[in-house]
Amino acid sequence: MEELIATVQASTAIAVGLIFAFAALGTGIGFGLLGGKFLEGAARQPEMAGMLQVRMFIVAGLLDALSIIGVAFAALLMFGNPLLAAIGS
Repeated sequence: MEELIATVQASTAIAVGLIFAFAALGTGIGFGLLGGKFLEGAARQPEMAGMLQVRMFIVAGLLDALSIIGVAFAALLMFGNPLLAAIGS
């Protein structure tokens, strides 16, 4: 029984690390693409830079929200692991 609990905790630690890594990687790639496209649009039509900037910040907020949801899910797995309750410890 103790080996099963240790296996679940080890797998959970690996999953939490992967969630953190992919959330950071996805957000970094998203911000890079977003910033690049904003600069392209502002360079192409400078008079629309203000409107593009507002939309860029809205999308940036959505990008951050996705990574925060991933971090919250990882925190749930880390501190209140529902998989351990399924074992019946």
